[in-house]
Amino acid sequence: MTWPDISLGGDFLRIALHLVGALAAGGMIGLERSIHGRPAGFRTHALVALASSVLMVVPMYQGQWLPGFAQDSFRTDPTRMAQGIMTGIGFLGAGVIFKDGLSVRGLTTAASIWVTAAIGILIGIGFYGPALLATMLTLVALSLFRWIEDRLPTHHYAHHSVRFQRHQAMSEAELRGFLKEHGFTIAQMSYRAFDDEPDFEYRMVLRTTDQQNIPRLAVALRDRPDVRAFRISPTGD
Repeated sequence: MTWPDISLGGDFLRIALHLVGALAAGGMIGLERSIHGRPAGFRTHALVALASSVLMVVPMYQGQWLPGFAQDSFRTDPTRMAQGIMTGIGFLGAGVIFKDGLSVRGLTTAASIWVTAAIGILIGIGFYGPALLATMLTLVALSLFRWIEDRLPTHHYAHHSVRFQRHQAMSEAELRGFLKEHGFTIAQMSYRAFDDEPDFEYRMVLRTTDQQNIPRLAVALRDRPDVRAFRISPTGD
């Protein structure tokens, strides 16, 4: 029985370049995620890119680990490996998406994991130029686009609940006026009374054009003696 030559010869340096390049590209994207405190950061993205590159090296160098098969009699389709990688990465991306109340967070991090896997595939097959370009564009999307997004005149939303004693609660008109003074409009409102507590609660979705209105509203509610409890949960990734 003869064992295949796994030394790879000159191919070893090329494969090493694939793997190191993927690790570096994934680490660069993950570093941006770590700086912003996202759940999947530097190590996660680096490992995703490295794993994708490793898995693409397998079909690209099949002649090294299947030396007994002639090229014409045995063929594999590397694109199937890429499809399998992207399917598997979908499960990893889903793991960083979570629901916080009525808000969904982690979508951008999941997207960055997905594109990191694609970059790892590019490096795994030796497409260094496109991989470098994709890495730079991903960093632009995560960093520069964030800067642009923060300066766009967009609406900011927050889920808000405020609780009063049942017989001392603000009327809806008074509450709407109070929120309007602090720069908010109400997208929708619901009401809640409690069987075992003498409280009445308003629940609503707030909308504002200035995100700094949210902490200012929290201070104003904190200083009101008739407010028994409140919660403000900003939405967003």
